[in-house]
Amino acid sequence: MCIVTPEQMRILEEESEKLGVSKKELMKNAGIKLAEVIRGHCGKDRKKKIVFLIGTGNNGGDCYVAAGILASMGYKNISTVLVCGMPKTELSQEMYSRISERININEDYQSYISEADVLVDGVFGTGFHGELSRKVAYIFGLNEKAYKIAVDIPSGADSRTGKVSEGTFRADETVTFGCMKTGMTQYPLKDFCGKITVADIGIPENAFDFLENQRKYTVTDIRQLSGFPPVRRSDSHKGTFGKVLVIAGSSLMRGAAFFSVMGALRSGAGLVSLATVGKCIDTVSVLAPESTFIEMPTDKDGFMCFDREKITSALERADAVVIGCGIGVTSETLEMTKFVVENSEVPVIVDADGINCIASDIDILLKKKTDMILTPHTAEMSRLLKCSIDEVSADRFNSAEKLAEKYDITVVLKGAGTVITDKNRTSVNHTGNAGMSVGGSGDILSGIIGAVAGQGYSVFESACAGVYIHGLAGDIASEKLGQEAMLPRDILGCLSDSFGILKEKHKNSGD
Repeated sequence: MCIVTPEQMRILEEESEKLGVSKKELMKNAGIKLAEVIRGHCGKDRKKKIVFLIGTGNNGGDCYVAAGILASMGYKNISTVLVCGMPKTELSQEMYSRISERININEDYQSYISEADVLVDGVFGTGFHGELSRKVAYIFGLNEKAYKIAVDIPSGADSRTGKVSEGTFRADETVTFGCMKTGMTQYPLKDFCGKITVADIGIPENAFDFLENQRKYTVTDIRQLSGFPPVRRSDSHKGTFGKVLVIAGSSLMRGAAFFSVMGALRSGAGLVSLATVGKCIDTVSVLAPESTFIEMPTDKDGFMCFDREKITSALERADAVVIGCGIGVTSETLEMTKFVVENSEVPVIVDADGINCIASDIDILLKKKTDMILTPHTAEMSRLLKCSIDEVSADRFNSAEKLAEKYDITVVLKGAGTVITDKNRTSVNHTGNAGMSVGGSGDILSGIIGAVAGQGYSVFESACAGVYIHGLAGDIASEKLGQEAMLPRDILGCLSDSFGILKEKHKNSGD
């Protein structure tokens, strides 16, 4: 699914006009769609009290159109509250003039709002930034019982980043026009949107051609994964589906190695080799005997020491490399991670302590010979960018895109609404749930991505597929066990189910 920034939406509206679909026509279409949603909620009950909260811009124009349509259909209790005064844009003034004699327009808003059955927010649109005034925030809080519908985006929210101001309108449903806006995929805004309905308002398909030279935004879906998983021919062998080298684990973090290895094995990798310390091999060889092992020397604390000869030999045999899960941050692991980044000629996925190892000298990414994926969570991203966690959280898109563009890498910024980006594209994942917020879950993800990359997919495709499948398995585990009780091992156990669902979706979509 295509999503857009507010700036890109404005371009689409401008180009639509050039292609013969005027902004007035777009507004009328938006009003029609809004009226349909309101009518769908009210059903045959034309006595429900519907109150439009209207601002001075074109969002207000959409509301005037919808109010007029509902009035013509026999809805008797329609009121509009001009929250910020009279309309100011030419289009909203025109739409206001068409209904001003038929609709109750008032400023004595308290009684109307408190008694409303349906409350429609058309105060601010996608251009809103900053904080709501106390008056507007107060108005939004006057009725907690009404069914609340936001027009395009809940007022008080930043439609690009997903940031919300205090008092933001909390909708049960948001009717967004043309395309979903990027901020609606991110928290906390996603929580304020309720059910999201994307309404087609007649933007010509050719208008999207004018976004060709801009960053492309999508929500990860079946269309992006149409080539995965690959067909398994009868004459396939273990070399057909890629060899993944996992450099992970330590004496005290053996689970990290196990989870990353099993993530790769359960995602179709033909051969998985684990480079780690002896104690970790003792554990993983019992739990995952399908893998092979490269024993690394160990320091006094149980962390790997760098053996250049063994790592060089392992890199030469690999189709993809996963490094970082549970390796710790020592002088030896720093040197080893740097060596892998600078010398691997196959895709490298850097996670966890691997990220922490390069954070102090991130410019080593400029020396890479191959495609690279970094999979930071918010705190790790703050270390990479040398900024606060709050700064990363305030604009997750910008944080990930800035890093991807500077170093020409693929970045997977983990969290609710995981952002996957390279220098040209950004995709947002919608699978997964809070039950996955347990140590070990991210290690599984790294292994999955490594398996996809090892099977020959591009790093961006691998990241999108890995995140989607990982989240889907987490959703299945949540349904079976509940978010409180599920563990990372349950995600592993549900990967086969997620592949089954993926194959069925491909079948139904004709892929």
